[in-house]
Amino acid sequence: MSILSSIGRIATNYSATRARYRAARTLYLLPLDIRKDIGWPEPGDPGDADVFSAPHPRAAATRR
Repeated sequence: MSILSSIGRIATNYSATRARYRAARTLYLLPLDIRKDIGWPEPGDPGDADVFSAPHPRAAATRR
């Protein structure tokens, strides 16, 4: 694996993570009733506690 492919992979992962966090922040800016209508979890919901904390929350849950 060349250094350029490694840099490209890191940049792609960073871009995807940043887009996911940006989308989550945008959804948290919506009013509470709209978030409930679309099924977005409440802040502090134990079912989705790692929306902001884990870099890959869905992948981490499937690896266990």
